[in-house]
Order: sequence, then structure tokens, then C-alpha cells
Amino acid sequence: MTAAEAFVEAVEEDNQTALSRLGSSKSLYADTDGDIDTEPVLRATADAEHAAWQTFLEWADDESHEAAREAFETTAEEEQGHYETVLDHLGNEAYEPQEVPALHEYLRGLESTVERVGAFVGRILASQRSKDQVVGYFVGDADPQTASVFRGFGDDLDAQLERATDLLEDVCEDEDDRERAHEAADGAIEAAYDEYVESLEAMGANPKPVC
Repeated sequence: MTAAEAFVEAVEEDNQTALSRLGSSKSLYADTDGDIDTEPVLRATADAEHAAWQTFLEWADDESHEAAREAFETTAEEEQGHYETVLDHLGNEAYEPQEVPALHEYLRGLESTVERVGAFVGRILASQRSKDQVVGYFVGDADPQTASVFRGFGDDLDAQLERATDLLEDVCEDEDDRERAHEAADGAIEAAYDEYVESLEAMGANPKPVC
């Protein structure tokens, strides 16, 4: 196991409960404010993809580390493509999200390359869980074609995780860097999880049981 693979495993282990709950059916309930139907699911997905596109675009524009900048640029292009694909399914090309998810508010507050790369890993791990729920929704809705589209988004997340772990090897020069990256990864997952909890509690739902 490489140091980067061990890093990902450690982040998953440290955030096991949060990631498990973000991967439960309640995460879709939270993302849609309790309205689990096709249009709200697509809107919530569009919000997430648009936010990711803007975050990584901002990082790329501000990044001095060449490999990191290239990785962020590639990821921004992928997320823009995801957003435009969701708009096609939504049938509303004029739709533009007005709110930024807490996860991306957190990401945009990071300034160092090490922290950004660590948080990049955390964001991917959280997004993989929520994306699985979107796929599951369309499978359950007997819409295998749309489910397949979102599985493709998941494949892109797998590629992003490989990209992020390659970057970890490049930007983390010592144990202190790895600790900072780990803290940033934890922070990204915590931001996503805290918003999940707040959304459910605002609707009177219990965020704890996994279903």
C-alpha cells in the first residue's frame, strides 16, 4: 500500500460514521428538503455539480503548483460537463443554483496547496456516497438510462480520487504536510455531514439511523 492509499484509508476510517450516513437514503432526503422526486433530485445534483465546477475553477486560477493546477483544471472541466448534463436532463438550461453547499464554502476557504489536495480527497469520498444515492433513485424509478449517466459521474469521481492521491505524493513533503492534508480532508467531510444533519433536523428528522 502506498502512502497515498494509506492516507485515503485513514480518512475513511476516521470519518466512518459520517460517510456511512452520507451514503444512506436520508442524504437524498436532506438534499431535496424532503421532496424526493425527479426534478428536486436533479436540481440538488445540479447545485452540487455547479458548486464543484466553480470551486475547482477558482482553485486552478489561484494555484501556483503546476501539477495541482492541472488537476484542478481537469476536475473543473469534468464538473462543468456534469452540470451541463444534469441541465439537459432537467430540461431547464436557464437554471443556475443560487446557494453554495457548505462543503464548497469550506473548500473555497482553503488557501494552501496541501490543504486543498487533502480536502479534494475528502470531497470525493463524500461525493461518492451521495452520488450512489442518486443512481439508486433512478434505478428505483425504473429509469436505467439516467441511472447509467450518473454511474458515469461516479466513474469520474474514481478518476478524481486517483488524481488526488497522485497529488498527495507530490505535494506532501513530510509528516506535517500529511497531517495538514488529513485535517483538511476531515474538514471537508465534516462540512458535508454537518449540513446533512442540520437539514434533517430542520425537517424534524433524525439524522442518526442509517437506512
